[in-house]
Amino acid sequence: MNSLAGKRVLSLCRRSTGAIGVLGSPAAVPVGRGGALPGALRGCHSGVVKTSINTKKRGYDITRNPHLNKGMAFTLDERQQLGIHGLLPPCFLSQDVQVLRVMKSYETRTNPLDKYILLMTLQDRNEKLFYRVLTSDIEEFMPIVYTPTVGLACQQYGLAFRRPRGLFITIHDRGHIASMLNSWPEECIKAVVVTDGERILGLGDLGSYGMGIPVGKLALYTACGGVHPQQCLPVLLDVGTDNETLLNDPLYIGLKHKRVRGKEYDDLIDEFMQAVTDKYGMNCLIQFEDFANSNAFRILNKYRNRYCTFNDDIQGTASVAVAGVLAALKITKNKLSDHTFVFQGAGEAALGIAHLLTMAMAKEGVSHADAVKKIWMVDSKGLIVKGRSHLNHEKEVFAHDHPQIKTLEEVVQTIKPTAIIGVAAISGAFTEKILKDMASFNEKPIIFALSNPTSKAECTAEQCYTLTQGRGIFASGSPFKKVTLPDGRSFHPGQGNNAYVFPGVALGIITCGVRHISDDIFLTTAEAIADMVTEEHLAEGRLYPPLSSIREVSFKIATKIVDYAYENNIAAWYPEPKDKEAFVLSHVYNSDYDSFTLDSYSWPREAMTLQDV
Repeated sequence: MNSLAGKRVLSLCRRSTGAIGVLGSPAAVPVGRGGALPGALRGCHSGVVKTSINTKKRGYDITRNPHLNKGMAFTLDERQQLGIHGLLPPCFLSQDVQVLRVMKSYETRTNPLDKYILLMTLQDRNEKLFYRVLTSDIEEFMPIVYTPTVGLACQQYGLAFRRPRGLFITIHDRGHIASMLNSWPEECIKAVVVTDGERILGLGDLGSYGMGIPVGKLALYTACGGVHPQQCLPVLLDVGTDNETLLNDPLYIGLKHKRVRGKEYDDLIDEFMQAVTDKYGMNCLIQFEDFANSNAFRILNKYRNRYCTFNDDIQGTASVAVAGVLAALKITKNKLSDHTFVFQGAGEAALGIAHLLTMAMAKEGVSHADAVKKIWMVDSKGLIVKGRSHLNHEKEVFAHDHPQIKTLEEVVQTIKPTAIIGVAAISGAFTEKILKDMASFNEKPIIFALSNPTSKAECTAEQCYTLTQGRGIFASGSPFKKVTLPDGRSFHPGQGNNAYVFPGVALGIITCGVRHISDDIFLTTAEAIADMVTEEHLAEGRLYPPLSSIREVSFKIATKIVDYAYENNIAAWYPEPKDKEAFVLSHVYNSDYDSFTLDSYSWPREAMTLQDV
């Protein structure tokens, strides 16, 4: 967070009525809404009355409960009524000033992991302030709470671990998962993000340290999508780890044995799915995250028509990648079916993207067989062709009659694609030769280096723009800084971040109670994102709306999904709302502080007056 950001917040604080004060002074009153939703959404939300809550908790418990704690923003009456007078310094600070304090502390940290720990500690202490901070500058904070820093945090989870967040369920807890869910303090859960830690980003098997991913994902459910944080549950299914380094690490917090597989593993997943829906209902959204290829497709296919579930690595990545491709068509000025795609990688992400591309081509009137001919895949053994041994069903769909080719460079030279998409987490896979070849084949080559974290990207934004003379249409999975070429042209690299997809999808699904999530929903989402990319964005090199507008993006996605759900009779909540935008907006979380209801308990006014403070 640069100092200019701090100055902007300080300016806001000075303009706000009662931004800072001492208890008993006129300043000791709650400030106004202060922009819980940025931009257009703030205007839509301005008619909502600040909520007032009642709680049975009193005293010390209030200041240690992140859902209730407001720190030094508690008013005098609230401090008296809640029995916390004297537990806080006598000064009153508005939420705006608290944001400034966090930012100033944040600026003193130079290490991304230290910044991550500071923010996670804030989340543990004061939930509303945490989300107010995140939404104050989402472009600054997303790389910390999500990729790429969340990957580092997972690797160092034994050191970063402070206060338990989420539910840890082990393979040894089979038969008891329902009772474990009863240990969770919140009863109204609408969304669960679950991982078994076997394929964390491009970092591999991190076992129990993978909990950082569900925690980070759900933070973005709220910060980007407005899903209520108390309705979210992060879950780590610990079945062991095959990572020898972790097994030998005395600081490792998970089960210290090899991964359990086979029937025991499947039984654990079965029991988990049943227990979640028994307790929270069939409309509870369950997002699978960072499961290994061997399990991801199998689990998705097994449960997709039985539960409200999706796999973000397969379907979320597909949606955001296809959104980028659809936006790129505004530059290339042709149809999707005019393009030929080569994928570096043939795992969850690649196959998910390829499948959604064929669906998008079908909307252009292209047959499935002809659409498949436009897609080529390269895995660790080379080009996927018919007759190659040990191909699973998903890969076989995209196997072509073609001689075997071993390297990506040879594939690009032979196939001459219009687009290359990297999703195999192989750093530098898009070599100088590949990038130059792509520029020689195409006037506007599409180059997507989507692997996370940044260290695993197939190429950098600078390499793409430099080696294609600024003609490359680039997107990446992790953020890259603006690139300025020697001729003075500048490009803002598009970040194909799943955060454009899953928060809005979750908000839409939860809002109208969709029970089964079809791939059509992810294609609808991709189209919605691409529609929000303007000519001005494209001129800057962006294939996605700026991250600063991601809450508006998520809101529009959610509204599109609600429209789709009612049009296709898959919504659960009736009667159908006349105003879909207002309906979605009514479910959006507000990070402004609530006021506490002043109940029958009060301090005797004879013993305590404002003048006495």
